[in-house]
Amino acid sequence: MRVFVTGATGFVGTAVVEDLIRAGHQVLGLTRSDAGAQALIAAGAEPHRGDLEDLESLRRGAANSDGVIHTAFIHDFSRFKENCETDRRVIEAMGAVLAGSDRPLIVTSGTGMGSGPAGRPVTEDDVHASGPNAIPRVATEEAAEAVAAKGVRVSVVRLPQVHNTIKQGLVTYSIAIAREKGVSAYVGDGRNRWPAVHLLDAAPVYRLALEKAGTRAIYHAVAEEGVPCRDIAEVIGRGLKIPVVSMSPEEAAAHFGWLGMFASLDLPASSAKTQQLLGWRPTGPGMIADLERMQYSEK
Repeated sequence: MRVFVTGATGFVGTAVVEDLIRAGHQVLGLTRSDAGAQALIAAGAEPHRGDLEDLESLRRGAANSDGVIHTAFIHDFSRFKENCETDRRVIEAMGAVLAGSDRPLIVTSGTGMGSGPAGRPVTEDDVHASGPNAIPRVATEEAAEAVAAKGVRVSVVRLPQVHNTIKQGLVTYSIAIAREKGVSAYVGDGRNRWPAVHLLDAAPVYRLALEKAGTRAIYHAVAEEGVPCRDIAEVIGRGLKIPVVSMSPEEAAAHFGWLGMFASLDLPASSAKTQQLLGWRPTGPGMIADLERMQYSEK
């Protein structure tokens, strides 16, 4: 298949592009820069110039493909709500091109979007919360539902904290805050959990979802159902050689800034259904193992 990949030079997107090419697919990769274009060419992909604000470039990319994998997102959390609405417009624009064509669209959400009973890992069958108090990222899954209703074969890949020894999702920001403030913090007893997956395990979920091409399917790229936040804070403390401390929710809000909205959440998630449907089996190292092996020295 000829696959249009947004975010093709990003952390997750780069791994997705490499996995697709290894599997024999052709890749048309979205990039904003000459450097990104050169990186895609070196990987064996064809560059497509544009960005998430240029909806016409996205429509052209979708029109020139047999399917679309959308991994791009603007990671400016000071404008989180606005960026989530941008994601809605992106999905709607590409979906309009694919409607009625039987060409699949795979979009990216987060496992935190699932709304299940407290303490139980969220599953693929747990739908997103809605209403005025919903997490802004609900825009992604709402857009997926809207384009599915118009005849698009859309699937959602929900990601947990995606990690290797260089980046670890929200944990990367936790490390930066710990380095800046001289303490590695967790909230309360630190038993709240974040699910995780190694980068090289996450990438094949997109390809398998594309090849299966269901409609309104939701997949969880989860290897570890929940890593305790205290364990994460402790390994960061060891790596940076700084104290590890517990904070109240009020203290955490000031300490973590925008990350405070996530710091105390218990977000376990299961991938049992995904593994069954896609035949996917994660084999990479766990979050703590990668955090133990990363280089914490300042660059």
